[in-house]
Amino acid sequence: MTKIKTHFFIAIVIGFMAGALGASALNTLTAEEKAQGWQLLFNGKDFTNWRGVGSESIPIRLWSVKDGLICKEDVPKSATLADGQPVLGGDVITRETFLDFELVFEWKVVQGANSGVKYNVDEYLSAGTHPTRATLGFEYQVIDNIGFAEPLTPKQTAASLYDLAPAKPGNLARPVGEWNQSRIKFLGAKIKHWLNGVKVVDIDISSAAFVADLAASKFAEIKGFARKKKGHIALQDHNGAYWFRNIKIRELSAK
Repeated sequence: MTKIKTHFFIAIVIGFMAGALGASALNTLTAEEKAQGWQLLFNGKDFTNWRGVGSESIPIRLWSVKDGLICKEDVPKSATLADGQPVLGGDVITRETFLDFELVFEWKVVQGANSGVKYNVDEYLSAGTHPTRATLGFEYQVIDNIGFAEPLTPKQTAASLYDLAPAKPGNLARPVGEWNQSRIKFLGAKIKHWLNGVKVVDIDISSAAFVADLAASKFAEIKGFARKKKGHIALQDHNGAYWFRNIKIRELSAK
Protein backbone atom coordinates (compact mmCIF):
# COMPACT_ATOMS: atom_id res chain seq x y z
CA MET A 1 0.00 0.00 0.00
CA THR A 2 1.42 3.39 -0.97
CA LYS A 3 2.02 6.09 1.63
CA ILE A 4 -0.85 8.23 0.24
CA LYS A 5 -3.28 5.30 0.34
CA THR A 6 -2.13 4.41 3.85
CA HIS A 7 -2.78 7.95 5.10
CA PHE A 8 -6.16 7.99 3.35
CA PHE A 9 -7.13 4.67 4.94
CA ILE A 10 -6.05 5.86 8.41
CA ALA A 11 -8.08 9.07 7.98
CA ILE A 12 -11.19 7.06 7.08
CA VAL A 13 -10.74 4.80 10.12
CA ILE A 14 -10.22 7.74 12.46
CA GLY A 15 -13.25 9.51 11.03
CA PHE A 16 -15.38 6.39 11.42
CA MET A 17 -14.25 5.89 15.02
CA ALA A 18 -14.88 9.54 15.85
CA GLY A 19 -18.37 9.29 14.41
CA ALA A 20 -19.07 6.09 16.31
CA LEU A 21 -17.81 7.59 19.55
CA GLY A 22 -19.87 10.72 18.98
CA ALA A 23 -23.00 8.68 18.38
CA SER A 24 -22.44 6.47 21.41
CA ALA A 25 -21.92 9.55 23.58
CA LEU A 26 -25.48 10.76 23.01
CA ASN A 27 -27.71 10.58 26.08
CA THR A 28 -24.95 9.12 28.24
CA LEU A 29 -22.82 10.30 31.15
CA THR A 30 -19.05 10.24 31.28
CA ALA A 31 -17.26 9.06 34.42
CA GLU A 32 -16.38 12.70 35.14
CA GLU A 33 -20.01 13.81 34.81
CA LYS A 34 -21.14 11.05 37.16
CA ALA A 35 -18.52 12.14 39.69
CA GLN A 36 -19.83 15.71 39.41
CA GLY A 37 -23.36 14.59 40.25
CA TRP A 38 -24.98 14.75 36.83
CA GLN A 39 -27.95 12.52 36.05
CA LEU A 40 -29.74 11.83 32.79
CA LEU A 41 -33.28 13.11 32.40
CA PHE A 42 -33.53 11.31 29.05
CA ASN A 43 -31.98 7.90 28.46
CA GLY A 44 -32.35 8.00 24.67
CA LYS A 45 -34.81 5.09 24.69
CA ASP A 46 -38.06 6.07 26.38
CA PHE A 47 -39.86 8.53 28.68
CA THR A 48 -38.89 6.81 31.94
CA ASN A 49 -38.28 10.11 33.76
CA TRP A 50 -41.22 11.97 32.22
CA ARG A 51 -45.02 12.07 32.25
CA GLY A 52 -47.80 14.18 30.84
CA VAL A 53 -49.23 17.17 32.67
CA GLY A 54 -51.92 15.95 35.04
CA SER A 55 -51.33 12.40 33.82
CA GLU A 56 -49.14 9.39 34.38
CA SER A 57 -48.82 8.83 30.64
CA ILE A 58 -47.26 10.69 27.70
CA PRO A 59 -49.53 12.34 25.08
CA ILE A 60 -48.28 10.05 22.32
CA ARG A 61 -50.16 11.86 19.56
CA LEU A 62 -47.61 14.64 20.11
CA TRP A 63 -44.47 13.15 21.62
CA SER A 64 -42.30 10.15 20.74
CA VAL A 65 -38.77 8.82 21.08
CA LYS A 66 -37.02 8.07 17.79
CA ASP A 67 -33.33 7.49 17.03
CA GLY A 68 -32.25 8.69 20.47
CA LEU A 69 -34.27 11.91 20.31
CA ILE A 70 -37.36 13.25 22.03
CA CYS A 71 -39.55 14.28 19.11
CA LYS A 72 -42.48 16.69 19.23
CA GLU A 73 -44.72 16.30 16.19
CA ASP A 74 -46.44 19.18 14.45
CA VAL A 75 -50.23 19.00 14.75
CA PRO A 76 -52.97 20.28 12.42
CA LYS A 77 -54.23 23.78 13.13
CA SER A 78 -57.68 22.30 13.82
CA ALA A 79 -56.23 20.57 16.87
CA THR A 80 -54.97 23.76 18.49
CA LEU A 81 -56.39 26.85 20.16
CA ALA A 82 -55.94 30.35 18.75
CA ASP A 83 -52.58 30.86 20.50
CA GLY A 84 -51.12 27.61 19.19
CA GLN A 85 -51.67 25.64 22.37
CA PRO A 86 -53.23 22.17 21.94
CA VAL A 87 -56.87 21.79 22.97
CA LEU A 88 -56.10 18.96 25.40
CA GLY A 89 -52.74 20.24 26.62
CA GLY A 90 -49.54 18.49 25.77
CA ASP A 91 -46.52 19.56 27.81
CA VAL A 92 -44.42 16.79 29.33
CA ILE A 93 -42.78 17.18 32.73
CA THR A 94 -40.19 15.41 34.84
CA ARG A 95 -41.46 13.06 37.49
CA GLU A 96 -38.95 14.56 39.93
CA THR A 97 -38.82 18.15 41.14
CA PHE A 98 -35.72 20.29 41.57
CA LEU A 99 -34.80 23.40 43.57
CA ASP A 100 -31.22 24.48 42.84
CA PHE A 101 -29.75 22.90 39.74
CA GLU A 102 -27.79 23.09 36.54
CA LEU A 103 -29.52 21.77 33.42
CA VAL A 104 -28.03 21.15 29.98
CA PHE A 105 -29.82 20.05 26.82
CA GLU A 106 -29.63 20.21 23.04
CA TRP A 107 -32.46 21.22 20.70
CA LYS A 108 -33.33 21.93 17.10
CA VAL A 109 -36.51 23.15 15.40
CA VAL A 110 -38.23 23.28 12.04
CA GLN A 111 -38.95 26.60 10.36
CA GLY A 112 -41.36 28.74 12.36
CA ALA A 113 -41.44 26.46 15.40
CA ASN A 114 -41.87 27.77 18.94
CA SER A 115 -41.35 25.88 22.20
CA GLY A 116 -39.55 26.21 25.50
CA VAL A 117 -37.93 24.39 28.37
CA LYS A 118 -39.67 25.42 31.57
CA TYR A 119 -38.43 25.13 35.14
CA ASN A 120 -39.66 26.04 38.64
CA VAL A 121 -42.87 24.55 37.23
CA ASP A 122 -46.30 24.00 38.78
CA GLU A 123 -49.14 22.09 37.11
CA TYR A 124 -52.47 23.89 36.87
CA LEU A 125 -55.83 23.81 35.12
CA SER A 126 -56.17 26.89 32.93
CA ALA A 127 -59.32 28.99 32.87
CA GLY A 128 -61.44 29.87 29.85
CA THR A 129 -63.77 28.20 27.37
CA HIS A 130 -61.36 25.34 26.75
CA PRO A 131 -59.61 24.64 30.10
CA THR A 132 -56.46 22.59 29.67
CA ARG A 133 -53.84 21.08 31.91
CA ALA A 134 -50.78 23.28 31.61
CA THR A 135 -47.46 24.20 33.19
CA LEU A 136 -46.56 27.48 34.83
CA GLY A 137 -42.96 28.49 35.44
CA PHE A 138 -39.87 30.22 34.09
CA GLU A 139 -39.19 29.43 30.45
CA TYR A 140 -35.98 29.13 28.43
CA GLN A 141 -37.23 30.10 24.99
CA VAL A 142 -36.74 27.56 22.17
CA ILE A 143 -37.73 29.13 18.86
CA ASP A 144 -36.86 29.81 15.24
CA ASN A 145 -35.84 33.46 15.55
CA ILE A 146 -35.81 34.06 11.81
CA GLY A 147 -38.72 32.02 10.49
CA PHE A 148 -41.30 32.60 13.22
CA ALA A 149 -44.52 33.98 11.72
CA GLU A 150 -44.67 37.12 13.88
CA PRO A 151 -42.05 39.71 14.90
CA LEU A 152 -40.32 38.78 18.16
CA THR A 153 -39.58 41.12 21.03
CA PRO A 154 -36.08 40.89 22.57
CA LYS A 155 -37.60 38.91 25.46
CA GLN A 156 -38.97 36.28 23.06
CA THR A 157 -35.81 35.32 21.18
CA ALA A 158 -34.07 31.96 21.63
CA ALA A 159 -32.53 31.46 25.10
CA SER A 160 -34.37 34.44 26.61
CA LEU A 161 -36.11 34.06 29.96
CA TYR A 162 -39.46 34.32 28.22
CA ASP A 163 -41.13 37.74 28.60
CA LEU A 164 -38.87 38.58 31.54
CA ALA A 165 -35.25 38.93 30.41
CA PRO A 166 -33.84 39.12 26.87
CA ALA A 167 -30.99 36.97 25.65
CA LYS A 168 -28.01 39.26 25.00
CA PRO A 169 -26.93 38.86 22.28
CA GLY A 170 -30.20 37.54 20.88
CA ASN A 171 -28.96 36.10 17.60
CA LEU A 172 -26.86 33.10 18.67
CA ALA A 173 -29.31 30.36 17.70
CA ARG A 174 -28.09 28.18 14.86
CA PRO A 175 -30.04 27.83 11.59
CA VAL A 176 -33.17 25.68 11.43
CA GLY A 177 -32.29 21.98 11.45
CA GLU A 178 -28.99 22.44 13.30
CA TRP A 179 -28.45 21.48 16.95
CA ASN A 180 -28.12 24.13 19.67
CA GLN A 181 -26.45 23.57 23.04
CA SER A 182 -28.21 25.15 26.01
CA ARG A 183 -27.57 25.47 29.71
CA ILE A 184 -29.60 26.81 32.62
CA LYS A 185 -28.28 27.46 36.12
CA PHE A 186 -30.77 28.27 38.87
CA LEU A 187 -28.99 28.76 42.18
CA GLY A 188 -30.46 30.73 45.03
CA ALA A 189 -32.07 33.78 43.46
CA LYS A 190 -29.75 33.77 40.43
CA ILE A 191 -30.84 32.60 36.98
CA LYS A 192 -28.32 32.20 34.18
CA HIS A 193 -28.87 31.00 30.61
CA TRP A 194 -26.28 29.98 28.04
CA LEU A 195 -26.71 29.36 24.31
CA ASN A 196 -24.01 27.66 22.26
CA GLY A 197 -21.37 28.39 24.88
CA VAL A 198 -22.24 32.06 25.50
CA LYS A 199 -23.92 33.34 28.66
CA VAL A 200 -26.92 35.36 27.47
CA VAL A 201 -29.06 35.84 30.63
CA ASP A 202 -27.79 36.67 34.13
CA ILE A 203 -30.42 37.97 36.56
CA ASP A 204 -31.37 38.00 40.23
CA ILE A 205 -35.07 37.35 40.82
CA SER A 206 -34.86 39.11 44.19
CA SER A 207 -33.65 42.35 42.62
CA ALA A 208 -35.69 45.51 42.11
CA ALA A 209 -34.95 45.35 38.39
CA PHE A 210 -36.51 41.88 38.09
CA VAL A 211 -39.55 42.90 40.15
CA ALA A 212 -40.09 45.74 37.67
CA ASP A 213 -39.70 43.40 34.69
CA LEU A 214 -42.17 40.97 36.23
CA ALA A 215 -44.70 43.77 36.79
CA ALA A 216 -44.44 44.67 33.10
CA SER A 217 -44.81 41.06 31.90
CA LYS A 218 -47.75 38.81 31.04
CA PHE A 219 -47.19 37.09 34.40
CA ALA A 220 -47.78 40.21 36.50
CA GLU A 221 -51.23 39.19 37.72
CA ILE A 222 -50.32 35.57 38.50
CA LYS A 223 -49.97 35.35 42.25
CA GLY A 224 -46.71 33.76 43.35
CA PHE A 225 -45.47 33.22 39.80
CA ALA A 226 -41.83 33.96 40.65
CA ARG A 227 -41.84 32.21 44.02
CA LYS A 228 -38.89 29.83 44.13
CA LYS A 229 -39.84 26.25 44.92
CA LYS A 230 -39.08 22.64 44.12
CA GLY A 231 -40.54 22.47 40.65
CA HIS A 232 -40.68 20.24 37.61
CA ILE A 233 -38.75 20.65 34.39
CA ALA A 234 -41.13 20.79 31.41
CA LEU A 235 -40.84 20.51 27.63
CA GLN A 236 -43.46 22.78 26.17
CA ASP A 237 -45.95 21.73 23.53
CA HIS A 238 -46.53 24.71 21.28
CA ASN A 239 -46.55 25.11 17.51
CA GLY A 240 -44.26 23.38 15.03
CA ALA A 241 -41.97 20.38 15.38
CA TYR A 242 -38.77 20.18 17.43
CA TRP A 243 -36.36 17.71 18.96
CA PHE A 244 -34.40 17.37 22.22
CA ARG A 245 -31.46 15.20 23.27
CA ASN A 246 -28.66 15.02 25.86
CA ILE A 247 -30.87 16.35 28.67
CA LYS A 248 -28.85 16.23 31.89
CA ILE A 249 -29.24 17.78 35.31
CA ARG A 250 -27.26 18.05 38.52
CA GLU A 251 -28.59 19.36 41.78
CA LEU A 252 -26.68 22.18 43.46
CA SER A 253 -26.58 23.54 46.98
CA ALA A 254 -27.22 27.23 47.62
CA LYS A 255 -25.16 28.12 50.67
